[in-house]
Amino acid sequence: MEHLSEELIIEILKRITRTSDLNSLSLVSKQLYTIDAEQRATICVGCGLAIEALPALFSRFPNLHKVEINYSGWAPGNGSQIDNQCLRLLSFSLPLLNDLTLSFCSEINDSGLAGLTNCKMLMSLKLNSTPEITSRGLFSLAIGCKALSSLHLNNFKGIASSTEWLDYLGNEGSLEELVVKNCKKIGQYHFLKFGPGWMKLQKFEFENEQSFWSIFRRDRDPSYKAHTYRYDLLCEGLKDLRLVRIVTEPEGPEIGLRFLLGKCRSLEKLSLENVSGLIDNDMIVLSQTCKNLKSISLWLKPEHYLVDGHIEFRTGFTNESLKALALNCPLLEDVETFTGCEHWDPPEIGFTQEGLVSFVQSCPIRVLVLNGALFLNNKGMKALSSAQFLETLSLIDCDEVTDHGMRFIVQFPCLINLTLRYCKRVTDVGMTKLAHAQKL
Repeated sequence: MEHLSEELIIEILKRITRTSDLNSLSLVSKQLYTIDAEQRATICVGCGLAIEALPALFSRFPNLHKVEINYSGWAPGNGSQIDNQCLRLLSFSLPLLNDLTLSFCSEINDSGLAGLTNCKMLMSLKLNSTPEITSRGLFSLAIGCKALSSLHLNNFKGIASSTEWLDYLGNEGSLEELVVKNCKKIGQYHFLKFGPGWMKLQKFEFENEQSFWSIFRRDRDPSYKAHTYRYDLLCEGLKDLRLVRIVTEPEGPEIGLRFLLGKCRSLEKLSLENVSGLIDNDMIVLSQTCKNLKSISLWLKPEHYLVDGHIEFRTGFTNESLKALALNCPLLEDVETFTGCEHWDPPEIGFTQEGLVSFVQSCPIRVLVLNGALFLNNKGMKALSSAQFLETLSLIDCDEVTDHGMRFIVQFPCLINLTLRYCKRVTDVGMTKLAHAQKL
């Protein structure tokens, strides 16, 4: 290996992606060992590494850009976890660090997090199940890490009601990506305080930690104050939005979801999962505003709606929503629907098979996932087979589709991927005929 140039060795190392292969290759010669140590940019450590070895590890790989520390599955017999002192050592030893993930690190608290302010190039931080970190630590982080552009918080239990960190990041920070999942005492209305930060944000995810049914009682949301907040946000740069288990106001003041969606002019990807209070007007406003929409995922639960003086129990969106998307979103190509409805007759799904077929035929949809589409039957499969652009079709828990419906798969002009799960009336007979057709 000694006759190879350093430039060629670096190029070889770049093409090796498995850490175990890199470790083995570095043992071949001193030259490879040295070059690998200088070029290694990413590393992941967990239960198998003693914290006493961390100083040597950081010394060997001084140019790391991305570090993941994951103690998932840790038990007392696995030895000690990384603590505040080790985290400070990391911040001083790795001057080029710009991406850090800490998962299940129970020995790190606010003091350790404050030590990350020495990482002047830190741009991305993911904190997953770090129980000792509170809002005080997040506030120190927000003040000290000026370059931070991506923050992920998942499964926080110790964050108090204080949102100083959120206020500071909104007014002084430069976040482009903010993801908050299952964090106790962080409610949906807290993010209205993010203020000017919405102008810079390109991706936002919020997943309420409470169960779906409990969110109907707003007094359980610590951030809710009636008639106090409005969606007075400037979020025209937002491209990716995901909301899970939140409440929207169908007929209330300007805090309904449509008032947020009406401002997201650059939105390309939208996911709404178990959002309570959805109505067709939300989707109509979305379609009229978000002309660049390419992907939409809708996980719908039936609720009670007052329609023409009587109560209907159904999902929030009807055929009117599908018509609006087909008419106004010419770039839409990836669609997923999940309807958590019972197998009752009629099903509680707001839109019909005819509405769905018309929607798919009117848009350049390439990927379609139908989960719990109880209305879809063999006639619908025949109608869908004329979809000109469809390449990937996933049918999950679609009980009305039978072996006969599988016959129409061969008629899809561009279909190359098919997934079937829990479609109980599709048997080996239908799959055998499909296999013989050699369509996929």
